[in-house]
Amino acid sequence: MSQASSISKKAQTLETLVQEISRYEAIIAGWDHNQQVVVERLKEAVEELHKEGLTRLIRSVKQESMDALRHAVDDEIVYGLLRYHQLIKPPTPTLEERIQQALETVRPGLKSHHGDVELVAIKFPDTVEVRLIGTCSNCPASTLTMKQGVEQAIKTYCPEITQVVSVNTSVTVNKDGHSQSPFASSQDVGWVALATLDEIPNGGILPLEFEGLKLLLTRKESQVIGYRNSCNHLAMPLDTGEVESGILTCFHHGFKYRLATGECLTSPGMFLEVYPVKLSGERVLVRVA
Repeated sequence: MSQASSISKKAQTLETLVQEISRYEAIIAGWDHNQQVVVERLKEAVEELHKEGLTRLIRSVKQESMDALRHAVDDEIVYGLLRYHQLIKPPTPTLEERIQQALETVRPGLKSHHGDVELVAIKFPDTVEVRLIGTCSNCPASTLTMKQGVEQAIKTYCPEITQVVSVNTSVTVNKDGHSQSPFASSQDVGWVALATLDEIPNGGILPLEFEGLKLLLTRKESQVIGYRNSCNHLAMPLDTGEVESGILTCFHHGFKYRLATGECLTSPGMFLEVYPVKLSGERVLVRVA
């Protein structure tokens, strides 16, 4: 059997299993409350048994080979089951990553006036220093830009930050008269341009795939967030679901997610895996490595 045929057969088997689960859930939904409680208790007991078994399996595999465990988690189904049982958690973005993501949300407005903003320093526990550059560095409205733009964005993404301070800097100028950051980088390692801002529905989602990695992009105005396109329940894709009032509902089993945060409303405490996103003009870049 060829590899393509094997993959197709596995996909058909998975789809059949999902359909069976959906069929039985529909039957149970028609039972009375006491019967549903019994089924729910049975489900919880079976899941606890499975969780204990998976915990022991992970412990054993980790002792033998961490590479083997990482390879196993690359599988969407394995990943989904481990997330469902809360045995793995997506990496939490660092404070610097969250600050950079906040700055990306205000850059389009700054760049439309030939300006930009740079992160200068993080001074723990609660202070961030930034630098307005280009025309924004000496614009009469720079104070307003800081308060209503940069500072507000950083505090939204990083509630632990209480002070955002602008520092003075010299401005370098290109031949065309536009300002340029003295710290501009010639290469963004790990960042890939996958879409433009207009391609992402405002308030909606855009599914993407890059080298086998399935992603979802969502935006509200110029703020873009990236998630792994994988429901916490059985790792089913989310892009076929409906979005209403900022809530994405998985088509397969009705799990609901708040797009602004990735929080699962159906199973509180679980979140979609976040992929860092930034804007370069109208291009949307996702860090996939």
